[in-house]
Amino acid sequence: MPDPNAASQLLLQHMQSASLVIDPIHDRILHANPACCALLGWPLDELLAQRASRLWAHDLGALVTFTEEVQVRGNAWRDGLGLLHRDGERLEVEIEGSRLEHDGTILLGLLIQQRRRLDALRGLAEAERYQRQGLLEWQGVERIFRQFERQNQLILGAAGEGIYGVNRNGETTFVNPAAERILGWRADDLIGHNIHDLIHHHHPDGSTYDGHTCPIYAAFNDGEVHQVADEVFWNKAGKPIPVDYTSTPLRDDGELVGAVVVFRDISERLETERRLRQALREVQQLKQRLELENAYLQEEIRGEYAQHDLVGRSAAMQQVIHQIELVAPTGANVLITGESGTGKELIARAIHDNSGRSRRPLIRVNCAAVPRELFESEFFGHIRGAFTGALNDRVGRFELADGGTLFLDEVGEIPLELQSKLLRVLQEQQLERVGDTRTRQVDVRVIAATNRDLRQEVRAGRFREDLYFRLNVFPIESAPLRQRPEDIPPLAQHFLSRACRQLNRPEPSLRLADIQRLQAYSWPGNIRELENLIERAVIISPGTRLRLDLPNDNGNEAPSQPPVEQEMRIFTQGEQRRQMRENLIAALTACAGRISGKDGAARLLELKPTTLRSRLESFAIDPRDYRPGRSQPRRYETSQTPR
Repeated sequence: MPDPNAASQLLLQHMQSASLVIDPIHDRILHANPACCALLGWPLDELLAQRASRLWAHDLGALVTFTEEVQVRGNAWRDGLGLLHRDGERLEVEIEGSRLEHDGTILLGLLIQQRRRLDALRGLAEAERYQRQGLLEWQGVERIFRQFERQNQLILGAAGEGIYGVNRNGETTFVNPAAERILGWRADDLIGHNIHDLIHHHHPDGSTYDGHTCPIYAAFNDGEVHQVADEVFWNKAGKPIPVDYTSTPLRDDGELVGAVVVFRDISERLETERRLRQALREVQQLKQRLELENAYLQEEIRGEYAQHDLVGRSAAMQQVIHQIELVAPTGANVLITGESGTGKELIARAIHDNSGRSRRPLIRVNCAAVPRELFESEFFGHIRGAFTGALNDRVGRFELADGGTLFLDEVGEIPLELQSKLLRVLQEQQLERVGDTRTRQVDVRVIAATNRDLRQEVRAGRFREDLYFRLNVFPIESAPLRQRPEDIPPLAQHFLSRACRQLNRPEPSLRLADIQRLQAYSWPGNIRELENLIERAVIISPGTRLRLDLPNDNGNEAPSQPPVEQEMRIFTQGEQRRQMRENLIAALTACAGRISGKDGAARLLELKPTTLRSRLESFAIDPRDYRPGRSQPRRYETSQTPR
């Protein structure tokens, strides 16, 4: 019995009609019989090496429509889909296509007949048919053609992209429903009219779009397919619609007669891309801000700023603590005044830590350390290229403190010409980076500190009066240490414990005599000087006995040799008892009535707490009488040395 496959191959080899098998997805020619090679003028091996679209390079739009029809219906027929001969001549043929499937791949099988030969055969056949069947046969042919036209219209109507045709005069020949929906025009409004003047007349910037440079018109002038990825069509309401489109030339008997335009609305895609770019910019800005905050916090850590307490039992310190409790929960600006080293920054941190902004950072700017020409950039930031050396965008301290607190230390050092810009930000909570036109909204609380008399600076014309009043909403004065000697014992003990812990040294005793020496000194450097002196004493003290290297008021070091012995005096028993009682009272006064613990009088007197209590009872001394009139002050943890 003959092999069916061999019989099929024999039929293809000897049939007079050209046959062709193509892969429409990968644009490949898979098979061609000898009749097809002869028709197209190609040897088989060279024909198989060509891309399938090359055979229809003049009519790709029609090829796409024909291919879709075959895939949808399973078969189709065309008599206007000409082929290109190897020498470039357009061959008028009729093509019958069938959908083939092989190994899950959809292929396109084509049976090709030259129109001249078919026309001659049809002429003879139609004459015979006309004679046999008469008018009814011709009516059947008309129904077939109407069916094909209807099927083409269904395909155009089902397409999701807008499709319209133009002739060589630029007049619209057809419009599918998707084009009507996108453009807002009805087909009747467009067909027969110059569509370029209706939908393609201007560029996105509003400049006139000359029809001579239009890629749609170019398609039926040069016969090439033109693709444009980013342009606009104008709808009936005059609104620009971003589109991408392909303009494919149409030919009739080898002559260019018009073009088919397939386009899609890309508004949603462009909006998605814009949002992605905006989100990326916001992520980059947030990343930069977090990096700056992290760098700022690392700078704080490298500065070896340990956790301090706002320590003190004096009336002045109690007043400061009361003011902190009043102003911290509000958003009011605060102006802290006082000598250098009195703890102004500790007060600022206490206000911030006890406010609703404590989860955001406290950003500190030392105004005395910022060069005059960089003040504006330091405060408000700058954009890339704003000035020489501005290689990247930079976030200023105000933006960095957004949602938190900005501490302006040494605020009296701000140049007069910048004070007006600072005042505007404080009033409006808005700023512009240097070199930028975009206004940015910020939410910043400002705490300022100075060791100058700003009222005198205002009178001298070196500080704006309106800025002074804007900062001085709630004034707090940090008293110098010499005006509150009762704060020296707890401060000295606090610094002693911390220094020993940091230096890994045993903690020596702080005796009553040491306290008295510290209280007798005037402390021109205030708390910072006391802290440094205690740390130096820990370093130079070899054992458990603290050695205070205390300067005198004239700045000279105290003599290291022991004082000249005075004439020895003999005390009576009553004098000794009275002297002991006064010594006990002095110790209780220095320790605010505490007996035991690091800050207790027992440690100052080098006694056991039980021994001290027995002696107090023997002298009828109640330690509660020597506690401050007010309750013990609250402690506020900060991360700054006193200012």
